[in-house]
Amino acid sequence: MTQVDVIAQKVRSKNAGPFWVTIDVFCGNSAAFDQLRGALDTGAIAALYQQPVTALKRFDITDLNVIKFSFPRPVVQGNSKDRDMHGAAWATLLAEYQV
Repeated sequence: MTQVDVIAQKVRSKNAGPFWVTIDVFCGNSAAFDQLRGALDTGAIAALYQQPVTALKRFDITDLNVIKFSFPRPVVQGNSKDRDMHGAAWATLLAEYQV
């Protein structure tokens, strides 16, 4: 098994507004894109982020060799319980995920 960040060129996360987080997997080339596209099961990624499968949105962007996942933030951005105001730390879970 290999970590996603070993195959991908970059994994990053960011706000997608105050209610959503987006994680981008930049594959760098079509071979890595095809490998990760098949290996990243949407249900497993939903479970990794403790989201119902119906809440996780997945976008496979072939022309850019990018896979995007978006899901609702656990709390609204800026809430006193928000531990990651910019959504930047969410990428680590997927970067270290074994495929």
